[in-house]
Amino acid sequence: MSAPATSSAEAITGKHQLVEYLESGCKPREAWRIGTEHEKFGYTLDDLRPLPYGGERGVKAMLEGLVELGWHPIFEGDNVIALSDATGAAISLEPGGQLELSGAQLETVHETCAEVGRHLHQVKQVAGRLGIGFLGVGFQPKWGRDDISWMPKGRYAIMRRYMPEVGGKGLDMMLRTCTVQVNLDFASEADMVKKLRVSLALQPVATALFASSPFKDGKPTGMLSARADVWTDTDPNRTGTLPFAFEDGMGFERYVDWMLDVPMYFVYRDGKYIDAAGQSFRDFMAGRLPALPGQVPNMGDWVDHLSTAFPEVRLKKYLEMRGADGGPWCRLCALPALWTGLLYDDGALDGAWQLVKDWTPDERETLRRDVNRQGLAATIRGRTMRNLALDVLDLAAGGLKRRRRLSPFGRDEVIFLDTLQATAVSGRTPAEEMLDAYHGRWGGSVDPVFQEYAY
Repeated sequence: MSAPATSSAEAITGKHQLVEYLESGCKPREAWRIGTEHEKFGYTLDDLRPLPYGGERGVKAMLEGLVELGWHPIFEGDNVIALSDATGAAISLEPGGQLELSGAQLETVHETCAEVGRHLHQVKQVAGRLGIGFLGVGFQPKWGRDDISWMPKGRYAIMRRYMPEVGGKGLDMMLRTCTVQVNLDFASEADMVKKLRVSLALQPVATALFASSPFKDGKPTGMLSARADVWTDTDPNRTGTLPFAFEDGMGFERYVDWMLDVPMYFVYRDGKYIDAAGQSFRDFMAGRLPALPGQVPNMGDWVDHLSTAFPEVRLKKYLEMRGADGGPWCRLCALPALWTGLLYDDGALDGAWQLVKDWTPDERETLRRDVNRQGLAATIRGRTMRNLALDVLDLAAGGLKRRRRLSPFGRDEVIFLDTLQATAVSGRTPAEEMLDAYHGRWGGSVDPVFQEYAY
């Protein structure tokens, strides 16, 4: 989750500033970039337990080890809670100690994949001497919430209190999930709307292809993506498939209107988080926020508020694809390839829109929920998700080929789709492969996950 925004002296006096902030993300095609993020579970090698924050084998020790390799620490109070580097990349902590890389804005999938590789090499270098491992799956397979330490970040304390008031699985989301995401640009308001609609409708394809979280508390859950299922019962006010995005009149202002109705979590002032959970940003703009009576927000507050909504695709100054489980190294490079191929080529984007343009809101939501349990066997209008995924991958491959962004060895970005193509052809998700192993050679134990799916 995001660090607090840099405070701005510019007070918000009207909604137009909020719209203009999103609109300022429009970029010409030559300036479009790819930003990849991924999270991973840390654990101690001898007993597989989640990492505490402190101690000789804790998250703090991991961060301090990475500082020795050139990263710059970011503190909240006396605690180092994130790192940054000169490229614009960052390493941050999720509530349960999941380690997240938020990558720099790069031109090609080759570059973003190389960045992931460098990061994991550094993580393994530090983790190896600490007796720590890192796991690439979507949901913590073995340990319950009570086994996991909360990280010392002020916003998490507020969310921890508030989450159970609005959903049944919000604390699981915070403590026990990992994802891989990609952030992509748009040229104009119309381009944003088209990309948002296509990516919202097709997030279930990514959920199925990346499903790698069939276990919870050491046992199968009946889900192939327990991570994605968590989002169906976290907070209906800030999650979901955004039906309004498909309505006439969709644009930056319509998204702002939705965000103004998303309840707040906090306000960040003077290095501290002030609890404003459930309160209204509209009231804040009017100087009537109970947490800060008489004060009005600045643009930093708006940026923070944008980071507290969690739809399947999130709009900031770019679009965030949020539908995939975390996974092993080779699959981390596949997600940016999938969405770059679909959204950064006009022909692929048009083809993807033809696939989904007449789906109803109920069909989109049903598919979103069915795919969590059924994976590539889920259906929409009589078509299996497997067949839809094959069509989507074909469009993405065509888009990547036409981009012609070659590696130093002359290979285009299509190579990063190979692992997804193999999954779609087989019709079996990574989660189903895990379940086969659990019922077979793993002997009913999830412990081997920590070896076979470790980085």
